[in-house]
Amino acid sequence: MSPRRERPFIAINCAAIPKDLMESEIFGHVKGAFTGAISDHDGAAKRANGGTLFLDEICDMDPNLQTKLLRFVQTGTFTPVGGSTVQRVDVRFVCATNRDPLVEVEAGRFREDLYYRLHVIPIEMPPLRERGEDVRKLAEAFLDAMAAEEGKTFEGLSEEAAALIQAYDWPGNIRQLQNVMRSVVVLNPGGAVTEAMLPQILRRQAGISAVAAARPATQEGAGAEGEPVVPLWMIEKRAIEQAIAMCDGNIPKAAELLRISPSTIYRKRQAWAAGEEG
Repeated sequence: MSPRRERPFIAINCAAIPKDLMESEIFGHVKGAFTGAISDHDGAAKRANGGTLFLDEICDMDPNLQTKLLRFVQTGTFTPVGGSTVQRVDVRFVCATNRDPLVEVEAGRFREDLYYRLHVIPIEMPPLRERGEDVRKLAEAFLDAMAAEEGKTFEGLSEEAAALIQAYDWPGNIRQLQNVMRSVVVLNPGGAVTEAMLPQILRRQAGISAVAAARPATQEGAGAEGEPVVPLWMIEKRAIEQAIAMCDGNIPKAAELLRISPSTIYRKRQAWAAGEEG
């Protein structure tokens, strides 16, 4: 919906480019600025003028360059490496990271002033393990796309396969899901995706969880040893409160230990305070 939608969209991966080259990649350089600079080079900042500059894995940016980026974000001006002329551009910044920026700030790896300058409209992408039915929909979308690439015909996921996919916690997130579906397509001729087609680690870990969840209690309201069954939300609440206490009230740090996002903790605590089950 932005008027910039037809303008350039320039992406830079801050984790993939050596720190010695990152400044030149963003701000460009002039001829002779360093060994190998045989001509002037327009950086991402200039190429994105009027459009969007996407800085992926922003928390991996070298601290020295963070200072220059802050100045660029604040003023819209920059100087190419080896140059003396200040250039001005009109750029929208979009940044992404797979880390919690506040944790990086507290650890001294990310500038606090840069964090607050960039933190204007935060959009959190929950990990797969918090996405519910989305996991199945994403898996089916990847299956269709990859089957088309391989010239094969698959009929979607069986209920057993879908249950395992949703029960797994996906430590590798979306890339792991993509790789799993690619493996299914490459190693099988087609048809409905069954439990046996899924990788062993998925069947083993997700299967254990599914079996445990499906096992009936020995009596109504009691566990296998006769102990009362505690509602899942109460177990979750205890785990979160214990983690927060261990971290001296530091919610971002507690979230990192629990492998969930801080916003999940804030949301659940708000629900519990309102008397809901979270």
